[in-house]
Amino acid sequence: MTDLRALVRGLGDCPGVYRMLDESGTVLYVGKALSLRKRVASYLRPQKSPRTASLMGAVRHIEVTVTHTETEALLLENNLIKTLRPRYNVLLRDDKSYPLIFLGGGGSFPRLGFHRGARKIPGRYFGPYPSASAVRETLNLLQRIFPIRQCEDSVFRNRTRPCLQYQIKRCSGPCVGLIDAGAYARDVEHATWFLEGRNRTLLSELKARMAEAAGRLDYENAARLRDQITLLAGVQERQYVDGDKGDADVIDIASEGSSVCVAVMFVRGGRHLGSKTVFPKVPESMSTDEMLAAFIPQYYLGQSPPARIYIGVNVPGREVLAAALASDSGHTVEIRMPSRGIARHWVALAKTNAEDALRRYLAERAHYAARWSAMQRALGLSAALRIECFDISHTQGELPVASCVVFGSNGPIKSDYRRFHIEGVTAGDDYAAIAQAVRRRYSKARVPDLVLIDGGAGQVAKAYEALLTIAPEAKVLGIAKGPDRRFGDEEFYWPGGAAVFTLETEPLALVLLASIRDEAHRFAITAHRARRGKARLTSELDAIPGIGPKRRQTLIKALGGARFVAQAELADLERIPGISPALARRIYDIFHSEGVACP
Repeated sequence: MTDLRALVRGLGDCPGVYRMLDESGTVLYVGKALSLRKRVASYLRPQKSPRTASLMGAVRHIEVTVTHTETEALLLENNLIKTLRPRYNVLLRDDKSYPLIFLGGGGSFPRLGFHRGARKIPGRYFGPYPSASAVRETLNLLQRIFPIRQCEDSVFRNRTRPCLQYQIKRCSGPCVGLIDAGAYARDVEHATWFLEGRNRTLLSELKARMAEAAGRLDYENAARLRDQITLLAGVQERQYVDGDKGDADVIDIASEGSSVCVAVMFVRGGRHLGSKTVFPKVPESMSTDEMLAAFIPQYYLGQSPPARIYIGVNVPGREVLAAALASDSGHTVEIRMPSRGIARHWVALAKTNAEDALRRYLAERAHYAARWSAMQRALGLSAALRIECFDISHTQGELPVASCVVFGSNGPIKSDYRRFHIEGVTAGDDYAAIAQAVRRRYSKARVPDLVLIDGGAGQVAKAYEALLTIAPEAKVLGIAKGPDRRFGDEEFYWPGGAAVFTLETEPLALVLLASIRDEAHRFAITAHRARRGKARLTSELDAIPGIGPKRRQTLIKALGGARFVAQAELADLERIPGISPALARRIYDIFHSEGVACP
């Protein structure tokens, strides 16, 4: 949990966009402000609106992006709301590779889709994009303008009637021959122009075709082209964060003492899709141009950088860097330091975001150090350098997962996080689950200065018992929510029946320990949901007589997923190699009998 009042004090009196997140990191609300400090501070006052009070009861962290003007903030807010669809907004019904848009497959009818990872499949790849949500927003926009299919090839090959995407005019129905290859190829070409940022060329082409259709009295086609032009014109409206300039990354840097922040802003198809900040560890003696020169190859090599990278400092040897990136990615890369035009404005915006993020980062580190010292004092720990916290997550005892999160004096150490699939315990027995997780963790790892358990006296006793044979000197502490389960009422338990105590008089220590507990809770829930989802994906098919692991994989591969097997027609099932007519009938009857729901 973040100290929200401390965060607000670190905000600048400048325009921007803020995102409010819950304890699991889900964005609850996105808003814009002329003054970030004043607007966000207003949420911390006593709330008269039940909706706002409900929102603030769930908020655990706030992220911000600085912009130059309120107009820019409005445009970025709109993009984020469409992408994230936060619960509290009004809605109109680091080591992973970057996501891309893929165009290919399907012979004369290629598909547009989300892609991450190696480029093994022949086709065009567009990107990279800053996030998966940015890719999905772009794909959604493309579907509205150019109805190109986005279904997997296995689904496309086995369709016998058009799907819902055709009914809502998001696909032209190539799977059942509702569009000829020439017309489909024209849509593909126009979508490619859009992804390459050639919006003006595309608009000119569509306007000429609309005039031609109207001239031959084909008003239905002219109206469709008019709608495409309207959508494209709306996308192309120029603001400072939008421009018809194709794809680019914009990088600038801010430093203070030994702390450095690099801001990377993403522009795709002429649209500003957001930014991210990175805090690399650098020697104190390095200058900012040297820092950026070291950062660029580490950040981009092995990825796929855009054709242009705009920088705010004159990086030494940037021609060599550009050549290395071009050789690695297989396409030309240009690194520029712009002196005028919209690119210069983008660099200034990246600089503003880097400076603002660094100021908030340093303020947060100072507050974290104060909280860590308060925790040591409150618990009587003379030299606490490492805390590990455990939590258990399950659904009515099903598929329990234990999490272990690790914190040091500088914050979370995510590379040391671990999760454990709990086996061999009675369903719902959290005591035995905690004991198993602790035993498995410390049979191979060094015991930290404090083992924190999300639970009460029972969980603490079992964890301490599991540690007695491994490290009898280990310090184990339980943290449990109070009777009303409100933050601030937490109760703490040492093992051995010691009296329950609270930290009402040590609020900084309480905030730190509660935030560690919340992180363990988030990590456990995420791991449990992943395990449960994987188990349930295959359980429906495994229950069908005659379906073993090989046939299940054959069905899923042929039809594109378990839910498509459940929705398939009898004729589709009978065409799959290895599936006999009798087995196809059995699968069809099970999923289409009255009262049986599809997964």
